[in-house]
Amino acid sequence: MNQDDRRSAHVDTFTAENLPPRAAWPTMLATPPFQYPERLNCSTALVHAHVAAGRGDHLALDGPTGRYAYAALAETVDRWARVLVEDEGLVPGNRVLLRGPNNAFMAIAWLAVVRAGGVVVATMPLLREKELAEVVERAQISHALCDHRLLDALENTRQRAPVLHRIATFGDGAEASVEVRAAAKAAEFAPVDTAADDTCLIAFTSGTTGRPKGTMHFHRDVLAICDAFPISTLRATRDDRFIGSPPLAFTFGLGGLLLFPLRLGATAVLVERGSPDALLPALAEHRATICFTSPTAYRAMAAHVDGVDLTALRKCVSAGETLPPATRALWRARTGIEIIDGIGSTELLHIFLSHTEDEARPGATGRPIPGYEAKVVDEAGLEVPRGQVGRLAVRGPTGCRYLADERQREYVQDGWNFPGDAYLVDEDGFFHYQARTDDLIITAGYNVAGPEVEAALLQHPAVAECGVVGVPDEARGQIIKAFVVLAAGQAGDAALVESLQGFVKATIAPYKYPRAIEFVTALPRTETGKLQRFRLRASTPPSE
Repeated sequence: MNQDDRRSAHVDTFTAENLPPRAAWPTMLATPPFQYPERLNCSTALVHAHVAAGRGDHLALDGPTGRYAYAALAETVDRWARVLVEDEGLVPGNRVLLRGPNNAFMAIAWLAVVRAGGVVVATMPLLREKELAEVVERAQISHALCDHRLLDALENTRQRAPVLHRIATFGDGAEASVEVRAAAKAAEFAPVDTAADDTCLIAFTSGTTGRPKGTMHFHRDVLAICDAFPISTLRATRDDRFIGSPPLAFTFGLGGLLLFPLRLGATAVLVERGSPDALLPALAEHRATICFTSPTAYRAMAAHVDGVDLTALRKCVSAGETLPPATRALWRARTGIEIIDGIGSTELLHIFLSHTEDEARPGATGRPIPGYEAKVVDEAGLEVPRGQVGRLAVRGPTGCRYLADERQREYVQDGWNFPGDAYLVDEDGFFHYQARTDDLIITAGYNVAGPEVEAALLQHPAVAECGVVGVPDEARGQIIKAFVVLAAGQAGDAALVESLQGFVKATIAPYKYPRAIEFVTALPRTETGKLQRFRLRASTPPSE
């Protein structure tokens, strides 16, 4: 590799200057097919390469807000890139905040920023001014592309964070909108000649615990996740139609709903509303073949599949939180489809542990997907015997690089990524999720994983949703407490508490039963659907 190959295309060098020291990076594995040219703009591989290969008429994006074949998408992305450079003054390396629901314009914006050499910072639509301002300041974001319906909060953000000085809107068809200005531009734009290891994406963690962290990913990282899980494990093809609920600002959604289908030359179906009541009919309407959503959504949709045409659906992927065996069994019973469970992280960009449908086992996440390695270790970093709970350590073609964050040395140790999950490995090499390492409940000397208790409770017909945490107790250190959302028509009384406790004792080891149960109307979740157990813990005073 010569010096020119290593040279960044970024004129704005903020990302390079705020990467962790090279010694703090994880070990990157680059076995085939995870070897890429030194000069790489991933937008070409995702869109324009299909046009060059003669597949320009294949449908790339579909949904209520627009349909684009690959040739039309390539032209539109190039036109938007021209708006960014010629009208908005974007230079390579500038960070661009994206704000909008899942739709074609949001996807085009993402691709155009990358093609112009910018760095995408997509944000959840529900974020408010305070949260947006923190992201803008930490990533020193100068430009934004925003759905016109979400502009007010972003204008207020600019007052808090004046480094954001350019805001362009899309979606309303106004004369100043990006789509109208783009229509007047030439339909060709030469992609910025970025290095494969130029940053093209800063993804902020969804904030289940503590202060969100910005994770920096390169052009080659984007292609690496596309050449991993969807090929070896999902076994998707260019004939598939991908749909789901996670926002494109969440890396689970970005990969599953946009990057994976585009890399394959398949179709991305983008729907603005991903709630179970909207997603289920959308599956039928768009003849979707692959669905990405959360365990909670699969459980909710299972109750309403009767009369819905799901004959096109062939693959279902779950991630974001643990998949209870009861939910897996319920969905299989109602649809005949085995859910593919996976675990990934924003830090590693997407799924690194999973299984194929024929390998699915109740309670098991699976094994490292090809290209990744994983092990379970103790606090000293030594691998523990099979069947023993320890800390999950992972490495592969992607890994954690925090944006100027001292927590890099906690996440990456000796070249391995530590996502913060407690696991055990069975005799066949399958990894079984136990809990987040900070969610293990230590009660009277026993280690209890909250998700295991949740899985038991979810088998009871009175339980719609639940969350289990440890709360302080003078005698036991902690006791197990369950927060339960009841199924329709159920009454949360003392008799039901006793019934649920007895049910758990009969389902798993009796010492794991919840000594306290609180009935609630809803559980605290992030916008991506993750249960916020830290909020459940905070809702219980120490004296309880």
